[in-house]
Amino acid sequence: MPRLARFETPTISDLMNRLYTMSPLIRNVTDPSLRIIGPACTVKVYPGDNLMVHKSLDIAQPGDVVVIDAANSGNTAVLGDLVSTKARHRGIAGFVVDGLIRDLPGIRALEDFPVFARGVTPIGPLHRGPGEINHPISAGGIVVHPGDIIVGDLNGVVVVPRGIADDLIARLEARETAESNYTAAVARGDFSNDWVDQILSSNGVCVEDVD
Repeated sequence: MPRLARFETPTISDLMNRLYTMSPLIRNVTDPSLRIIGPACTVKVYPGDNLMVHKSLDIAQPGDVVVIDAANSGNTAVLGDLVSTKARHRGIAGFVVDGLIRDLPGIRALEDFPVFARGVTPIGPLHRGPGEINHPISAGGIVVHPGDIIVGDLNGVVVVPRGIADDLIARLEARETAESNYTAAVARGDFSNDWVDQILSSNGVCVEDVD
């Protein structure tokens, strides 16, 4: 996990063919400096209910990211400051919610507990069920399996399927030096856009120099 934590979500997304990034509507609603990373503990709730969110606190392991499929419901929040405080005490790395949360000032007061969600509402949830824990879910348009690696920052949230995590990390590390050198060169103003003309020419576009 520390090896993957060095990379930002755009770099990770690029090497997964841009296929495993959640909807941009799911965003960091806590401190902008907070990132989230860890294996997914998945939760499916009935819209407007959060009984299984409470139960997930007994099942998730320290370091897990609890990912909640609330079916993009705008009916109620599925967690607030009390659930977040309990989760922090259990060592949970944070929440990613395809739905709404509440008590945002109280969650932000925790200072080091990241929560990503679609938005905020004062309306609280019911506690009736049904729901599921650690089954495949859909969050932000992406299928998330238990144990998939969740990485979130100010750019958004990516899902790294656990079966490709080791290979992805190896490819990220192999490109790291080249990416760093290119970024430094651009910062110095040392770059060329010749590659753009090459792509245009290969697609039959006439490229002329402009004086």
